[in-house]
Amino acid sequence: MPDASPAACGRAPQRIIGHRGAAGYRPEQTIASFELAARMGVDYLECDLVSTADGVLVAGHGTTLSQTTDVTERPEFAQRRTTRTINGTRIDDWFVEDFTIDEIKTLRAREPVPAIRRCSTLYDDRYEIATLREIIDVTTALSATLGRHIGLYLETKHPSYFRRIGKPLEPALVETLDEYGLDVPGSGVYIQSFEVTNLRELREQLHLPLVQLTWVASGPYDRVSAGDPRTYADMMSPEGLAEIATYAEAIGPRKDSIIPRTDDGALGQPTSLVADAHDAGLAVHPYTFRAENAYLPREFRSSLRRTDLGDLESEIEAFLAVGVDRLFVDHPDIAAEALGKRHASTPGGSTLNGTFT
Repeated sequence: MPDASPAACGRAPQRIIGHRGAAGYRPEQTIASFELAARMGVDYLECDLVSTADGVLVAGHGTTLSQTTDVTERPEFAQRRTTRTINGTRIDDWFVEDFTIDEIKTLRAREPVPAIRRCSTLYDDRYEIATLREIIDVTTALSATLGRHIGLYLETKHPSYFRRIGKPLEPALVETLDEYGLDVPGSGVYIQSFEVTNLRELREQLHLPLVQLTWVASGPYDRVSAGDPRTYADMMSPEGLAEIATYAEAIGPRKDSIIPRTDDGALGQPTSLVADAHDAGLAVHPYTFRAENAYLPREFRSSLRRTDLGDLESEIEAFLAVGVDRLFVDHPDIAAEALGKRHASTPGGSTLNGTFT
């Protein structure tokens, strides 16, 4: 097999994105999670952005609060439980857009998958929900403390939904980035979305690289709701990638789109997605690499227990070998070990956390 490494292809060094911080070790998207990820060696911190009732952007994976906070145990908010339809799915829960920022700040973060990440539950109820401004501030401070630049990956979550309810994410995002002087090439900030319309609009408003996230089924909800039949699979075809390249610099596919699983759960043969994306001028940033057996290919599991940690390093090595550019990782220390070894073994290779690109 020819060498598909970035060095051999003349591409930038491969990098680590701390997915919601160090989500394998701390409740996700908390300041503690971001701080730990930075100290474990990530090049970028990633978070999802949603809006409060008064228009403040906060970190949250989706708009619901029951899985990631202690809201279910807060009697003063019991009447806020309601049912909403988001991206075509009816959900009964508490929703961030029904709370002001002052109310959100009274909630405490919790591990969203406690059955898998029991150790992380030791940190439940310790941390607040982080705002975008707090995340930028802590990233700046960590960069200064650690002596290296740490970038940001910011995802606009359910943008068409928030626009429909009169709380669009984009104006506050653009305003905040401008306020901090981050809307400039080379600032290390990437903007990402599973939808297309808002990325195309942000292309005209920002000077930052954009990432088109993709899924394995259906299509972007803004297109689905408009009756557009194009699916994510269509978008990952050579023709679809060429279209993405007109408004974005990278794709963020689910890792199964790059190396599918076989029927028995092992890694199969790589698809042509990485090569096709590179041919279109797009970088490839797959998600999400996690160390628990529950998430690993069969050959890298350490036991039959879903909660035990397996050989994530070997899975990462398999994806680095097919030429992915960056990795969304829940366990950054393991990724840093794998990437450090690969860089050290590449003739003329870059050291981890070297010059920012």
